[in-house]
Amino acid sequence: MFTFCEHLNIKLTFGMKVHLIKKETIDSFARQNVQSRTSFNEFLTKLKYADWKTSADMQVTFPSTDLLGNGSHRAVFDIGGNKYRMIVKYGFGETQIHIFICWIGTHAQYTKLCDKEEQYTVFDY
Repeated sequence: MFTFCEHLNIKLTFGMKVHLIKKETIDSFARQNVQSRTSFNEFLTKLKYADWKTSADMQVTFPSTDLLGNGSHRAVFDIGGNKYRMIVKYGFGETQIHIFICWIGTHAQYTKLCDKEEQYTVFDY
């Protein structure tokens, strides 16, 4: 999003806030996996203050994020020191980035998805 300050003749660029769709999915996973609660709370706190302009900005906020290829518009977040993985589908709107949670699990479960090449298609939530 661009703003133009006419009196200063300066164009300023601002990022966009993140809109997480179905936070309840994270809450449910954390209730079932109590040891993950702190890690997901830290993730949500960082996400709350994220201000992204491009998908690459996800990796600035979360350096271990993998952006999946094949035009999937999917990212994989490593959470809790790589104990957990969360696959999201993202879309940049005019004023927000929308993050749709597709899958959450352990690192071992994610590895099984990758072995079957399902990380591009899984949508459990």
